[in-house]
Amino acid sequence: MIQRIQSVYLFLTTLLSIFFLNGSYLNFINKTGAITKLTFRGIEEGSSTQGFVLIERLLPLSIVLLLIIAISLLTIFFFKNRRVQIWLSALLIGLVSFLILACGHGSYLIMTRYSAEIVLGIKIALPFLMLIFSILAYRAIRKDDNMVKSYDRLR
Repeated sequence: MIQRIQSVYLFLTTLLSIFFLNGSYLNFINKTGAITKLTFRGIEEGSSTQGFVLIERLLPLSIVLLLIIAISLLTIFFFKNRRVQIWLSALLIGLVSFLILACGHGSYLIMTRYSAEIVLGIKIALPFLMLIFSILAYRAIRKDDNMVKSYDRLR
């Protein structure tokens, strides 16, 4: 059924990843006041008055984020096949973990290459929340699978 708790967790993962997709992921500011930000397109530098220029593309980060959105939505609709749903949710956990590592690597790259400091914002916490909701969904799917197996044993 679609109204199971894991569907709620997967839907929250989808919403958080769509929210993470919009705007800049991480913002940095260097000593001269220039703003460098990590966005869906890549690394952009500039100021709010002059606009931003794309410096470097980070295609794997963009692809991983789109895959997270697609797989979390796809996992919701495989509610009749728990084996596939377990496999997809484990893949989702791996992709979100990779997203966290890629954002960490991108922020390290910006901090060292452009001697910038990170500006804390709400979007820093979103990948970690996506990971928590993905793990909760995986655990709920496993719990349902174990419950169905125990009922099959009783027959």
